[in-house]
Amino acid sequence: MKARRAHKIRQVRGGESLEGRLLIIDNASELLTLKGNNGRPRKGEGMKDLGSVQNGAVVIEDGRISKAGPKEEVLSDVDVEGAFVVDASGKLVMPGFVDPHTHLVFAGSRERELSWKIEGASYKDIAERGGGIVSTMKATREASHKYLFQLGIQRLDVMLRHGTTSLEIKSGYGLRTKDEIKILEVIKSLSEEHRTDISPTFLGAHAVPPEFKGNTDAYVDKVMKEMLPIVADEELADFCDVFCEKGYFDEDQSRRILDEGRTYGLIPKVHADELSDMRGAELAAEIGAISADHLEKSSDAGIGRMADRNVIGVLLPGTSFSTNLEYPNAKHIMDLGLPVALATDFNPNCWTKSMQFIVSLACYKMGMFPSEAIVASTINAAHAIGKASEVGSMETGKLGDVIVLNIENHEQIPYRFGFNHVETVIKAGEIVHG
Repeated sequence: MKARRAHKIRQVRGGESLEGRLLIIDNASELLTLKGNNGRPRKGEGMKDLGSVQNGAVVIEDGRISKAGPKEEVLSDVDVEGAFVVDASGKLVMPGFVDPHTHLVFAGSRERELSWKIEGASYKDIAERGGGIVSTMKATREASHKYLFQLGIQRLDVMLRHGTTSLEIKSGYGLRTKDEIKILEVIKSLSEEHRTDISPTFLGAHAVPPEFKGNTDAYVDKVMKEMLPIVADEELADFCDVFCEKGYFDEDQSRRILDEGRTYGLIPKVHADELSDMRGAELAAEIGAISADHLEKSSDAGIGRMADRNVIGVLLPGTSFSTNLEYPNAKHIMDLGLPVALATDFNPNCWTKSMQFIVSLACYKMGMFPSEAIVASTINAAHAIGKASEVGSMETGKLGDVIVLNIENHEQIPYRFGFNHVETVIKAGEIVHG
């Protein structure tokens, strides 16, 4: 991974500076540390282990976690004189959400497709009516860098207020070299300007643009020989992704793109088996992808191979909700030994920026326990973007990414759905909301 910008402390509350001061979160009704597991993603019964503490406290120093645990242990030898204290009485304190799959940079909106879905139109039907990815491609190609950047800032602000402190953003709505690069340059600008930590992904193989209709192999060659070298030379992405799906890119085409991306140092990811079993899960295992995302139609054999290769399975219940698709069987997938993460899949077809809503869907529609959904939205999600050594849990030395929710315990996140429970967001030891 390439080094990201340094985190800085800025002014808070009436000009008070946290520079050189301790930040203490005290009296948490429930504190979720997510500690442990020796740096590995959680799976099986481990996905229920939140490291939960009653009456907890957190100490953040110089932007990083110093201590987190029971109040009497954490504050026993801490000099609170001069510290900045956040009183979390009656509230839930946990690591900031990590969203490992988004398509945040795009222009246009596709709400007209909702009526088509209500009428029973499939994903393919909508594309044939002029909707879908290509519709967004047209609007994004016409949009300027400045306009896309402004949209990105607004969207990131909403995510931050809902508790997301780290996320991944993909390209994929340009589908020609200059516009894929434009999107990645916008993502880079957002990473430099916004408080959230952003992991960029190149997804030039999101769909086949109209100018290459009927000649997918030629577009694959363009992605490999023209786009990837520029992406790598300008250091615009950490990951390379591909939509391995019938009518988009088959297993062999996907493999070629991901293998070529790896020669440029880009870590492979796979949009796998969303609409049909295209052996995307098997491909992810074969190439050693960091994650395979969707998995609605993946075979047990494919899931098992992913588990053997320590590939993270990123489930996207928001997409199933918004597209009237079958939900992944999360319980069965976890029983097969796969470490599972959750993500919003924020895009024009799945317009949600709230990981809290995704946690609710995971519990109500995919059979995950609240503890499992929270693990999947924090530490396992961090593993899915290679950031688990920095975020996703409250352990000594990690970034002070902490959220305070105006609820008493973790089970109330999914149970009280449709609300933003986040009261305070702390990013790298800085109060950025609340």
